[in-house]
Amino acid sequence: MKKIFAVLFMILLVHGYIYAQLITYKAPKGVLLNSDFTVQVRMGGGQWSPLSIYTAKVAKTDAGKSVPQHTAFSYFDCSGEAEVMVTYNKGPVKEVKIRPLSYGIKGRVAGNKITFLLKSTQNISVEVNGEIYHNLQLFSNALETYQPVPADTNVIYYGPGIHRVGKVKLAAHQTVYIAGGAVVNGSFLISHAENVRILGHGILTQLSELLTNEEPTVISPKKEAGTRDDMLTVEYAKNVEIDGPIVLPHKYSVLVGQSHGVTIRNLKSFSSEGWGDGIDIFCSTDVLVDHVYLRNSDDCIAIYGHRWDYYGDVKNITVQHSTLWADVAHPIIAGTHGNSDHPEILEKMKFVNIDILNENEHQIDYQGCLALNPGDSNTIRDVLFENIRIEEITKGQLFNLRVVFNHKYNTSAGKGIENIHFKDISYQGRLPNLSVISGYDDAQGIKNIVFENLRINGELITDTMPGKPGWYKTGDMANILIGEHVAGIQFIPSKL
Repeated sequence: MKKIFAVLFMILLVHGYIYAQLITYKAPKGVLLNSDFTVQVRMGGGQWSPLSIYTAKVAKTDAGKSVPQHTAFSYFDCSGEAEVMVTYNKGPVKEVKIRPLSYGIKGRVAGNKITFLLKSTQNISVEVNGEIYHNLQLFSNALETYQPVPADTNVIYYGPGIHRVGKVKLAAHQTVYIAGGAVVNGSFLISHAENVRILGHGILTQLSELLTNEEPTVISPKKEAGTRDDMLTVEYAKNVEIDGPIVLPHKYSVLVGQSHGVTIRNLKSFSSEGWGDGIDIFCSTDVLVDHVYLRNSDDCIAIYGHRWDYYGDVKNITVQHSTLWADVAHPIIAGTHGNSDHPEILEKMKFVNIDILNENEHQIDYQGCLALNPGDSNTIRDVLFENIRIEEITKGQLFNLRVVFNHKYNTSAGKGIENIHFKDISYQGRLPNLSVISGYDDAQGIKNIVFENLRINGELITDTMPGKPGWYKTGDMANILIGEHVAGIQFIPSKL
């Protein structure tokens, strides 16, 4: 056992720099890097450690056209608070914004250098001179507690370097560990298995353009083709944990289908293609999404009933302490897909302590930072949105609650929406498009919707707010259309 820990320590010494409680990782040879930024970190006034700056593609859309842009990202591990120095290599820094704004991080600017403090577990966007597409995403991980044992036959270990693995199907009780400094080119399928983990702070990608033509290190476990080409597929499975990796997918970052007991924690995702969703959950129960950073070219978080070969209700879904950035479509959407012949219920869902950095969707049918759109005879009920900060909407709506019959995806209208609580929702930005709350008909409507402490550009929206004409609907004061077949909607201040 002592020899094993000695080997692991030597690996860290070779591939990372360890100063106190700070660990950085060198990019492996053969990876395309980004030259827009130079970044160094240190702790306690110690020696500066350089970070490798990677490139990811994100989507810039305008008038129906999407043009991939090259954004920058990097990562390190620390136990407390690190000092960061960012050098902007394209010229002087006229202004800088570090988001989420809720972190309260203010950068000190001198010429083309920015310095600030970053706490462990904070994921940020550094935006220089108003640039949101050629920006820097920086991920500060907590120190890992899991220590892999490479000799363990139940562990697939990817150390620092490049690994081309294809599609890997994982068996029950297996653990995949992607170390910091590793880039794994491939995808993973967890199907009809239990007690499976995918851990580590390295990078997982399906995009060959991240890699150059230099000779990679190759590890090839057993491969098996799946029916879809998503990055991480969890289907008909239980007790699955995904914790730590940065993913650059070809389609979805994570698909969870007809599974139970799934935890997705500290995942970071970038996408630029169509249908480049972040995390999509179908017909599953007891799913926790915690502390993720998703910047996607389609829905960041999508929760659905039946589609493809997945069947059943959705129950007990929690998304918390996360940052979402929808370059296209919704940050959060539930409903849409279902089973008209055997209607499903999507219930007991919670979205808590979330920063939404932007929505940019030009199709009006698919707008809404917080969207509930049941179709295919499904019902959405008992949903809590709490402590959600929406920073900007380039194109889109704050809320979209509609019982729909979307003929592109549905075979029937949804059944209804009921018992939805929006608490401590705030928006600070330009006026978004008109939000919509509307049922389908008298039998398929919306009821019992509460907005508690809704603030739009600092103004508290309540049924008794000063200045509201008595003949106005409160929604008129918040740019929300309260349509037909809606009953029991309230706008109230915080309860004592």
